[in-house]
Amino acid sequence: MSAKCFGFDYRTGEPIRVEFGVAIEAVDDWVGPTDQIDTWIAPGFIDLQVNGFAGVDYCSGNSSLEEIGRSIREQFATGVTRIYPTVITGSEADMQAAFRNIVKAKRELPEGDAFEAIHAEGPFISAETGPRGAHPVAQCRPPQIEEWKRMQGAAEGHIRLLTLSPEYEGTTKLIEQVVGEGVVVSIGHTKATTEQIADAVKAGATMSTHLGNGSHAVLPRHPNYIWDQLAEDKLTASFIADGIHVPANFLKVAIRAKGIERSVLVTDAVMPAGCEPGDYALGEIEVTLHPGDRVTLRGGNQLAGSALKMDVGVSYLMRMVGLSLREAVTMATTNAARVGRVGGRMRGLNPGERADLVEFSFDKKTKEIKVERTWLSGRLVYG
Repeated sequence: MSAKCFGFDYRTGEPIRVEFGVAIEAVDDWVGPTDQIDTWIAPGFIDLQVNGFAGVDYCSGNSSLEEIGRSIREQFATGVTRIYPTVITGSEADMQAAFRNIVKAKRELPEGDAFEAIHAEGPFISAETGPRGAHPVAQCRPPQIEEWKRMQGAAEGHIRLLTLSPEYEGTTKLIEQVVGEGVVVSIGHTKATTEQIADAVKAGATMSTHLGNGSHAVLPRHPNYIWDQLAEDKLTASFIADGIHVPANFLKVAIRAKGIERSVLVTDAVMPAGCEPGDYALGEIEVTLHPGDRVTLRGGNQLAGSALKMDVGVSYLMRMVGLSLREAVTMATTNAARVGRVGGRMRGLNPGERADLVEFSFDKKTKEIKVERTWLSGRLVYG
């Protein structure tokens, strides 16, 4: 039996009726009285970079399936429907254990189909302070095709996004190998030169990971690897829009440079996201969640992921960066689907697409949204 929902179209502001089963069956104009409609409808949000949530660490092979399922349900409340659980740099054994645990959760949990694919953020990233970010220095290493094959084997082929630094010799060969397998390669946590970035793009890299972060505190005026990636039209950039990782004026300029069509919203959320302020451990990394959702290495100011929620990020893009509702939602939905190659999600609210939907209230004055209901493949998972 088909379900129906009514609301204002996030693209046009016009009232619509969406009829759906597992997939969207029809999107029609709503011809009834509009005073009965108080919500908006958009495709469900897609987050290509989630290290953990609600006290659950996806980078650990010891996180229980029960807790992983709870963390997914908590993300449904933020409008997220498709997640790329993200495993950061670690030992080969630890990363493989995390991959296997994620695959098990995807296969066995009722909520597991929300785990669209895996994002491996490392280990082939810069070991230098600044570009490395909060990744453990002892585990950052040059690319090895054989290790990549072992990673993908442990993940049973579910790694579909790999963040690496093209600063190492031999990186282009790995990129060609990975892209040839249908995996997206993203440049991140890098100190690469202009030439190395150009070579990575030529080899098949198509994305930049949380551009503006994972970098030196001080850079040459020009050239530098942030300008190089902003200027490269073949790279779509992801951004953490929380007002902590990069200021609003950088986001304004960066999104203008990339264009909305090449910009994606991610959270880069870590295990303390959605929790009370306090001290936490991300594997071997000790962190503190401060009031105001700032996550740092314990005892210092170095950022260590975020506590951002996708609905908050969408609101921030409108309120502080000046984007329209359509533009902000596009960064969190169809753009993410396109660059992450999420099948059945690239055309938005159109018949034949997966029935991943979010219904939300929208305050036009404050530019804030509040999620009311979330649907995953046609089933109500929140609200």
